[in-house]
Parts: sequence; C-alpha cells; structure tokens
Amino acid sequence: MAQPTQPSPDRGTGSGPGKGPQEPARPAEAQKLGELLRTPGYRKTLVFCGLIGIPVSLAAFWFLAGIQKLEALVWVDLPHALGHDSPPWWWPLPLLLVAGVCVGQIVTRFPGAGGHIPATGLHPGGPGASALPGVILAAVFSLPLGATLGPEAPLIALGGGLAIALRHLTATPETPMSTALLGAAGSAAAIATIFGNPLIGAVLLMEVVGVGGPRLFAVMLPALLSSGIGSLVFTGFGRWTGLKTGDLSLKSSGMHFPRLDVGDVVWSILLAAALAVGIHLIQFGGRLTAVRVAKRPLTVTAVCALAAGVCAAAYSLGTGRSPADVASSGQATLAQLAGDPHAWAVGTLVAVLLCKGAAFSLCLGSLRGGPIFPSLFLGAAAGVLCSPLPGFGVGAGLAAGMAAATVSALRLPVSSVVLVVLVLGSTEMIPVAILSAVVALVTIELLPPGPAIPPVGRMAASAPPAP
Repeated sequence: MAQPTQPSPDRGTGSGPGKGPQEPARPAEAQKLGELLRTPGYRKTLVFCGLIGIPVSLAAFWFLAGIQKLEALVWVDLPHALGHDSPPWWWPLPLLLVAGVCVGQIVTRFPGAGGHIPATGLHPGGPGASALPGVILAAVFSLPLGATLGPEAPLIALGGGLAIALRHLTATPETPMSTALLGAAGSAAAIATIFGNPLIGAVLLMEVVGVGGPRLFAVMLPALLSSGIGSLVFTGFGRWTGLKTGDLSLKSSGMHFPRLDVGDVVWSILLAAALAVGIHLIQFGGRLTAVRVAKRPLTVTAVCALAAGVCAAAYSLGTGRSPADVASSGQATLAQLAGDPHAWAVGTLVAVLLCKGAAFSLCLGSLRGGPIFPSLFLGAAAGVLCSPLPGFGVGAGLAAGMAAATVSALRLPVSSVVLVVLVLGSTEMIPVAILSAVVALVTIELLPPGPAIPPVGRMAASAPPAP
C-alpha cells in the first residue's frame, strides 16, 4: 500500500509532534483587505479619490479665502471707512440680524436647508449637488457677519458634496460603499486646507465616519488613557533619575518646553470635568434653540442671531475690547490669547467665557458653521483663567482646556489631541491633553443627552430627525 505523502517541514502545514512548525494563518481582516484591494471597482474608486483632492482643495481654498476677505471687509475695512479704529460695541447687532434673516430664508427655500444644524455635530460625507448652493450661501451669510461658529462643517459638506457630484467621472455603480468613500475622501481633502495638515483631515474624518464603531472607541479610550499616564510616569521618572533612554525626536537642544508636574495633572483633570459640563450646557442650549427654529425658522433664526449679537455687544461694553472676540469663530483671537495670555485680565476672561458661550449656544441652533474653533477658544480661555492656580502652568492649562472643550463638543478623542498638538506646535503637552480628553469624554457621555432636533425647512421633506 502506498504510504501517504508527508508534508514538507518548510511548508509548515502540519501540526503535532514530528511535524514542522505551523505557519500562522493570515488574519481574516488582512484577507478581506487583500480581496478588497484586488477588486477593480475599489481600485478605480481609490484612484479617483486621489484625483478628486485636486478640485476639492482648490474649491476649499477659494471658499476659505473668500470668507476671510469678507471678514476683513466687514470687521476691519468698513469700521475704518466710518472713522472707527476698531468695530464699535453695536457693530455686531445689524450684522447678525442680517445674517439671521438671510439664513432663515436659505433654510426654508433652498434644498438641503443650508447644511446640517451645527448643534448635531460634524457629519461625514456631503449633500447632493442641489444642496451645495444653499450650504455655501448659508456659510457666507453666517461666518463673515459674526456667527460664533467655524468654517469646518461647511468645508466638510462642500468637499463631500463636490466629490459625490463628480461621481459620474468614475463610471462606477452608485453603491453605499462608493458613496461613503467619495464623501469621506472629498471631506478630508477640504478639511485639510483649514488646518494646514493632511494628517488631521484623515484622522478627523476617520473618527467622524465612525470606522470600527463603538467597539473601536471601547478599545481606544483605555489605550489612549494608559499611554498618557505611561508617558507621564516615563517622563517624570526619567527627570527624577537623570537617566535617558533615547527617543525619535529631532527637536533642537536649544528649544525650551514647560515641565509638567503633579499640579498640572491634577488641575487638568478637574478642569476637564468642569469644561465637559460647561460645553454640555452650551450644546443643550443649542439643541433647544434648534427645536424652536424648526417650528418657526424665519422668525426664530433672526431673533437668535440678533441675541448672539447682543452677547457680543455686551462683552464689548463691559470690557472695552472688540466685539469680534465674541462674534467670530475665535481662530484669530485664539492666536492673540495664546501669544500673550497675561494681556487678558481675569474679568475679561470670565466675560468672554460667558458671552462667547452664550453666543455659541445660540448660533449652534440657528446659523450654519462648525463647532471646532469656538470650542478651542473657550477651552484655551478657561485654561488661561485657571493657570494661576498653585502648580498649574499656562502651557498645561492651554493644552488641557483645548483638549477637554474640543472632545466635549466633537466626541472625537484622537482628533482632539492631534488638534491640540497642531495648535500648540509642541508634543510636550500630549500627556495632559490625553488625560483631559479622556476625562472630558467620559464626563460628557455620562450627562443626559439634549432634546432631539427635528429637520428644518427643505431638509424636513427628505431627512429623518437628527439624533
């Protein structure tokens, strides 16, 4: 009888005594990825996603450049032409009233209702081609005229919508997968233009889309927290012993970064919890505003926008500073705050937190824009306000405050930490940023959610209620 052929040891197909070591099976996820990459339709979509970054980036560039030119015209050139060195205290009142009236008209008359309501957070993908004019117009009438919102949400909608509108160039079937890929690729290309960094665009859209679902967040939060604590222990122990293990940093030896200590960590955790509660109240108010806007879009949108202008005017009257500190996204003011934090008195910081927080809440439910830059500014202002506490530094306060406020507004922990590192231009504050982000995310998730936001205007006919 013929003997069965024994497997060769170097092939590793056997198992048990006397047989060669078994080659580990390829993970199922890796096999799926290989099969997906061998699919002609996916490769074609991948090439198109790379090419679509060119027109999307150009469109995003001109959109942002136009918004900034309009802002300069409204808040710098016009006041100077009228004989004012800076915008007077009443300046935001007529501007935001016009913004509210125009956005109310766009919401009720244009397809897509001018884009998603900011109080619902960031959304992946983009609207159809018919909704893009309304998205652009709503942003143009919101952001330059003083809405306390940022341009990131209109950019995501613009990039995703433009990519989906150009789908016919791929000659690929319209499927949920191809729509998600094109929308995410276009949105990432657009959002990278405002942050000046392609990495944050990719990371932000990965978290917004929800790659991996709740299971990924369940694994990622403990890993993020342990890495932050491990970094603190590793850094502190190295400074205590004077021993070095080497790293991959290429920074110059002449650069100076603040040293973290126990006070920075303790105050960062407490600040993160407090900011999570504060941002939750702002978002809760934004959702209440959005519910009322859905019932009477024209009237309530105008009233809420005017009320945001009142917040900016009250801040200017009380502090003597420009109302643009409140009636803006906060991007330019954030640079001033971080560059010279000691120029802001305690009373001014308290006033800007209260007034900008109220204006932010009103704009979240009525106008159109995004929540990132106002959240970054509020977190930075809170960090600077708390920095005189014993053992708490300005650098740690900025990092902890911005990370906590941003993750509370977005529920995106990794993106929030990367944003803080990008804004500060230093990795030394990553440990406190991570701790603050995790504490803030856990805190805000334990708080009761706000009311559900119904669709508004032309969105109501085609969209389900927002969560």
